[in-house]
Amino acid sequence: MTQLTKSGSFTVMTTSATPLVALRDVNKHFGDLHVLKDINLEIDQGEVVVVIGPSGSGKSTLCRTINRLETIDSGSIQIEGVELPKEGKELAQLRAKVGMVFQSFNLFAHRTVIDNVMLGPMKVRGIKKPEAKNRAMELLKRVGVGNQAQKYPAQLSGGQQQRVAIARALAMDPKVMLFDEPTSALDPEMINEVLDVMTDLAKGGMTMIVVTHEMGFARKAADRVVFMADGAIVEEAEPDTFFTNPTSSRAKDFLSKLITH
Repeated sequence: MTQLTKSGSFTVMTTSATPLVALRDVNKHFGDLHVLKDINLEIDQGEVVVVIGPSGSGKSTLCRTINRLETIDSGSIQIEGVELPKEGKELAQLRAKVGMVFQSFNLFAHRTVIDNVMLGPMKVRGIKKPEAKNRAMELLKRVGVGNQAQKYPAQLSGGQQQRVAIARALAMDPKVMLFDEPTSALDPEMINEVLDVMTDLAKGGMTMIVVTHEMGFARKAADRVVFMADGAIVEEAEPDTFFTNPTSSRAKDFLSKLITH
């Protein structure tokens, strides 16, 4: 259960049960650059958290640490109360619980769309081909590209490729989905078709952590907005509160510069 508590100058959200994802005192450096500064963040099961902030604020790095695509220098990250292992089979097993969708679609160009979606469940989870194929078709239809199953990624639009990437992540039955700027590489007319799929996932109860510049999505789909600047979490609140009454000067400045769509 999530509740609001006051911490210093801004409101934070805490949970009474074990959170699905928990980052505690996480720090990360790239050389002399301190990109994540004492990050504390909890995400409950079924919660949609949208991470926003100016470029270079550490948003994507934060996202990538949650399935250890980036290592951390100190602190801890837990999934369902289990700390992320550093390497090996245990990390692969835990990582399978964390689906990730990137800016670039990262599909295998030499495999068909349906093969891209089937591959992970067969290789990692040992699911038999007929079952994997049925599940893959079900997911491709769910994201609106079932009729593209036998094509290769290059034959699809960017929006279609990103929807295939979402289906591929879902095929692993993840506990949480991470989205790192999933629409930033798309033409404007393709953005909404991907955001619509993500909104449907949110409505369906999928736990999601979304790094995005799409403020309309944050307003509509998020349970909580986390605002980052200079590697730190500056403010977090429910969308209506954040967008209408931000408490920090950094958030106010950031929102004042946004173009309203």
